[in-house]
Amino acid sequence: MLYKKELQQLNFDEKEADVYLALLELGEANIEQIAKKSGVKRTTVYHVIEALKEKGYIEMSKIGKKTLYYALSPKKIGEKLEKKKLIFEKIMPGLLSITNDIEKKPKIRYYEGKEGIREIYKDTLRYHNQETLVWTTEDILEYFDVDWLWDYYVIKRVENKIWQRTIAPDIKYAYELKGLDKKHLRDMRLCSKEQFPMYVDVTLYGGRYVGIMSFKDGLGLIIESEGIYKTLKSIFEMNWLMLK
Repeated sequence: MLYKKELQQLNFDEKEADVYLALLELGEANIEQIAKKSGVKRTTVYHVIEALKEKGYIEMSKIGKKTLYYALSPKKIGEKLEKKKLIFEKIMPGLLSITNDIEKKPKIRYYEGKEGIREIYKDTLRYHNQETLVWTTEDILEYFDVDWLWDYYVIKRVENKIWQRTIAPDIKYAYELKGLDKKHLRDMRLCSKEQFPMYVDVTLYGGRYVGIMSFKDGLGLIIESEGIYKTLKSIFEMNWLMLK
């Protein structure tokens, strides 16, 4: 039926469109005539008519014992759409302010197990030619897959030209790694593990992401928040200068 699909885009379901278009052609009609013209079952036509009456698209009249229905002018559809448009324009600033508040709220993703922690590392690899800032912990040696770091993560990070500044505990292993800083696109500074013990790895990357990994607990999370990122970055830079 002509214009049926268009009406369905204007808040009519399929049968409502059929009945409304049939009534436009018929003028006034009873249930039997509407069912025949629209192709909608007679028992269904009753429900469809009630729905269209509620929407304000058809009216009824009584002539003696006969009940007849007729479609209101299509202009009514335009008037209703215009009214909805005005309502939407009125509330749109408020809706946008709500959206902005949602966007400002930190988004948090949780990960479990070694495989989950690997996903956090992989996420940092998306930001090529940038710098990551890392506080790391010696727990990584005991509770994580260090071979995977060297055989996959570090290689990919170097390929993607992702530089890294790292604050690490002053253990023997860290001193050995410092000798590879240039090759690994890394600059590492060490702090006293006795005075400043660290139990989780914190990685700042991508301008708005914070990866937190607890290797011993086998869990991690990624926080997406520009405010949290910038605050932790300031703290990192302060630590970095103190260790110079």
